[in-house]
Formats: sequence, structure tokens, C-alpha cells
Amino acid sequence: MKNFSIAIHGGAGTLVKGMMTPELEARYKQDLKLALDAGYAVLEDGKTAIDAVELAVKILEDSPLFNAGKGSVFTATESHEMDASIMDGNTLNAGAVSLITGIKNPVSLARDVMEKSEHVFLAGEGAMQFANELNYTLEDASYFYDEFRHQQWIEIKDTDSFQLDHSTKKDSKFGTVGAVACDQDGNIAAATSTGGMTNKKWGRVGDSPMVGAGNYANNKTCAISCTGSGEFFIRGVVAYDVACLMEHKGMSLKAASEEVIHKRILEIGGDGGLIAVDTNGNIAMPFNTEGMYRASKTSEGKEDISIYKS
Repeated sequence: MKNFSIAIHGGAGTLVKGMMTPELEARYKQDLKLALDAGYAVLEDGKTAIDAVELAVKILEDSPLFNAGKGSVFTATESHEMDASIMDGNTLNAGAVSLITGIKNPVSLARDVMEKSEHVFLAGEGAMQFANELNYTLEDASYFYDEFRHQQWIEIKDTDSFQLDHSTKKDSKFGTVGAVACDQDGNIAAATSTGGMTNKKWGRVGDSPMVGAGNYANNKTCAISCTGSGEFFIRGVVAYDVACLMEHKGMSLKAASEEVIHKRILEIGGDGGLIAVDTNGNIAMPFNTEGMYRASKTSEGKEDISIYKS
């Protein structure tokens, strides 16, 4: 049996002072632990990395604290548009959805695209038709309503402003959730899910559902889930960039991840972080912001649940 491990994230960015109380911090860590333990139990049971990342992300989507699923932010039209992707490092199969509404767990729909369609990426109306054919239950808008998120939107609606999450300043937390895992067979997988930007317009799509940008997995190298300024992560093809540095330059998971987050993404003006795992169960979680909601657990008994820089 090989070493197995899992890492999850709930967004990266500056956490605005005065908004993070000890009680709220405890709630964040509690929900991170819930997702971490559930995903780890799947791996411990001998199941696949794909099963582990899907379950961990579903639990984060079900928490109102994170900008994905239930906690998704409001768009310019006061609706919710969600994106998600999932990838299997063993087969290189992937599934992604974008601009979907009313779906409780977008990551599960992304997995269904991977396993039950001939396609990789479905968006908007077509993705909703696909969900309908699979008899998905659509949640009422009230399920996704969160007073804090609504106030965020009220403050900037009818303007050309948008914000990445959690504050009135751009330097706020980026709300994406994700998970990466290595199972007992040495196969790896990644999943990412987001509600996007507050007040986003024109069907904006970020990096989260894009294979190679915000999410990627390949047994030859690593599995990656990103969180940050999506436009820059798309331009930098960040997730695949880490894998490329490992495959073509022979860099370690840690070195490749840090090169991309602390150098390459900064050079083009982006910020954020990522979580990564390789087929030996090694984990890297670099970020260039004040904090990143993150947690990891390995079969060697190491567990970490953190928000700020240690």
C-alpha cells in the first residue's frame, strides 16, 4: 500500500481585519475539518481519489461560508452562476460545468459530464439540459440566499465594479473551494468549484472550470486545484504550468508549485494560491496572499488546518 493523502482549500486572499472573529474562524476550521475527514475516510477505505475529492468538495459546497454551492455570491442580475471541474489523473478524463444555476453540488454535475457524456465541458443552458436529463433536483433561489453575500452585492449593484469576495476592497478573499487527493493505488485527482465574482456580468467564467488553468490532474506529475484572481490564472495556465515544470524540468512538487505561485503568477499581476499532490502522496499548498483556507491529512499521520501564514 502506498502513502495516501488529501488536501483541500476554501479560498485564498487577504482576510479583512475586524471581520474575522474567533467564533467565525472556529466555524471555518470546523467546516474544513468536516470536508477533510470525509475525504480522508474515503481514501482510508481503499476507494478512489476521484471519490475523495468529489465528496470533500461537496461538503464545502454545502457550507454557506465558502463561495461555492450554497455560499455562492450574487451576479449583476441578483442570481447565482456556478462553475466546477473534476479530473482523474489516472485516465486524464475530466468533466466541467459553467454558468449553472440551482444545482446544489456543481462538482457532482461536473463528474457526471466526465462519466456520462462524451464531452468535457458543458455550459449554461446546455449544462442545465444535461442536468435535467439526469433528473437533478433544482434548488430554489432561497437555498443559495445568504444575507452577507446579498449585502456585498447591494453595495456595488448598478455599478461596473465587481469583487472577488468577502469585502469592499479588491484585496479580499477569493472564494473558490477545491480538493486534491492521492489514493492507495497511487492514483491522483483534483476538483474545484466556485460561485465566481460578486456582481459579475456577461457570463463571466473564471479559471475554476477550465482544465489546465484552475484544475488539473495527471499521474505523471501532480493534481492541482487553484484559487485566486481567475483571469490571471487562465492567462498563466497555472495548474498545467506546475505539471509542466515537473514533467519537463524535473522539479519536485514543492519547487514547481512555489515557482508558479511566488514568481510566475506574480510577474503577470495575479495573486492567489493552490493545493497540489503527487503520486507519492506529497502535498504542497503555496499562496502569495495574506491567507488561504486550507487543510491536509496524510496516511503518515500528519494533519494541518490553517488560514493564515504559519
